[in-house]
Amino acid sequence: MADTDPAGPVMDRDEVDRALARLGQEHEAIETSLLALQDHAGRRLLEGARLTGVTAERWTSTETAITLLWTYFDAYTDVLRRAREIRARRRWSSREDLVELTELLRGEPVTVAGSAAATAGAPTPHGGQAGPGVLSERWSLSALVDRMNELYASSLDMVVAADAVWSALPARIDLLSAELRRTSRLAHSVGVRPGEHPAGDDLERITRTLKKLREQVVSDPLAYWKPAEGSSAPGGGKPDTTVYDREARALEDVRREIDAVLAVRQDAEKRIVRLRDVLSRADRTLAEARTARGEVLAKIAATEVPVVSGPPTALQEQLSTAAEYRRHAQWHRLSPLLESLEQKAEDELLRARESLTAVTAPLAVRAELRGRLDAYRAKVSRHGLAEDPLLVERYEKARRMLWSAPCDLRAAEQAVLRYQQAVAELLGAAPGVPGQGAGPDERRGPGT
Repeated sequence: MADTDPAGPVMDRDEVDRALARLGQEHEAIETSLLALQDHAGRRLLEGARLTGVTAERWTSTETAITLLWTYFDAYTDVLRRAREIRARRRWSSREDLVELTELLRGEPVTVAGSAAATAGAPTPHGGQAGPGVLSERWSLSALVDRMNELYASSLDMVVAADAVWSALPARIDLLSAELRRTSRLAHSVGVRPGEHPAGDDLERITRTLKKLREQVVSDPLAYWKPAEGSSAPGGGKPDTTVYDREARALEDVRREIDAVLAVRQDAEKRIVRLRDVLSRADRTLAEARTARGEVLAKIAATEVPVVSGPPTALQEQLSTAAEYRRHAQWHRLSPLLESLEQKAEDELLRARESLTAVTAPLAVRAELRGRLDAYRAKVSRHGLAEDPLLVERYEKARRMLWSAPCDLRAAEQAVLRYQQAVAELLGAAPGVPGQGAGPDERRGPGT
C-alpha cells in the first residue's frame, strides 16, 4: 500500500512531471486570458465612464472580481513556481520532495485573505461563502482554477455586453440624429414646425427621445442588453434596439410626410389648375342637366324628373383657400387640403354626371321606343306587309304618341308593344308578353 499524507497518496516522479506540465499550460492560458481582459477596449471604456444604473452596480462587482482574479493568479503562480523549484532540485526527487510536491499539487496550498474573497462573494473550499469574519481561505489548485474560470467568465460577460452596446447603439443614434437634423431643416423650410403641423411635433419628440436614449446608452449600456436565452457563453446576447428602431420608423414616417409636402410645392399649381378644370366640368354638367330637365318636363308627360342641385359653392371657397395657401407658401396646410379637394371634386363630377343621366333617362327611353318602332316597320317592309291596314293603324298611333309633345311614355310603350304583337301574328310567330320572356326578335329588334 502506498504511503499517504493529508493530500492523499504520495505522487511519484512521473505523476509530478505530468501535473506540472498540465498546470504550466493552464497557467499560460489563464495569463493570456487575463491580459486580454485587461487590454479589452470595453474594460478600458468602463474604467473611464460615468456609469449609472445596473451597469454601475455590475461594474463595481466586476472590478472587484478582476482584482481578485489577479490575486488568485499571483497565488497560483507562487505555488507553481515553488513546485517547479522543488522538482528542479534533483533529477531523481527524494521522498521528502515528493511529499512536499504532493501537498502543493493536490492539497490546499493557496491561502487568500478572507476580506478579499468576501468582497467578491467567493465561495469557500467547502461550498459556503467567505464572510467578513474569516481571516483567510485555503484553496487547492484545481478548485482555484475553477473559481478563476467562473470569475473570468462573469467579468468577461459584463465587459463584452457593455462593449457590444457601446459599439452598436451610439454610432447608430448619431447617424439617425444627423438625419433628424437634416429632416428638421427641410421641414422648417416648407413650414412644418412644432405646434403648427403634426410632423413638426413628431420631429421635436424624436429629438428629445434620441438625446435621452444616447445619454442612457452611454451611462448604462447594460440596460440595453438582451442576454441570449439558454446561452452561458460570455457575451451571449445582443443590444436591445427597440427604442432606436421605433424612433427610426417614426422619422421615416415624418420623411414621407415631408416628401409629400415637397411634392405639393413642386406641382401645386398644376393640381390647382386641374381642380379648377374638374369643378368647371362638374358645373357645366349640372348646367346641362338643368337644361335637359326643362326639356324633359316639356316633352315627356306623367314622368317624375329629379331636381338638379346648384354648383358646389363650398368647394369653390376651399379652392380659393388652397390658392391662398400656395401664394403664402403654406405647403403643410396646402397638402392635406389639396388631397381632400381632389377627392371631393371627383365625387362632385361623378354626382353631376349621375344627375344628367337620371334627368335624361325619359328621353333615352323615348329614343329606344322610337328605334324599336322603326326597326319593326323595316322588318314588315322586307316581308311585303307594310300596307297591311292593322299594322298601318297601329304604327301611326304609336308614331303619333312618340313624336308628339308632351309624350306619354307609358301609353307610347303600350302602343309600340301592340304593334310588335300584330307584326308577330302576321309573320306567324307567337305574340310576346311584356316582361315575361319576350322572344329573340322582341329583345334584339327585327331581323331576317
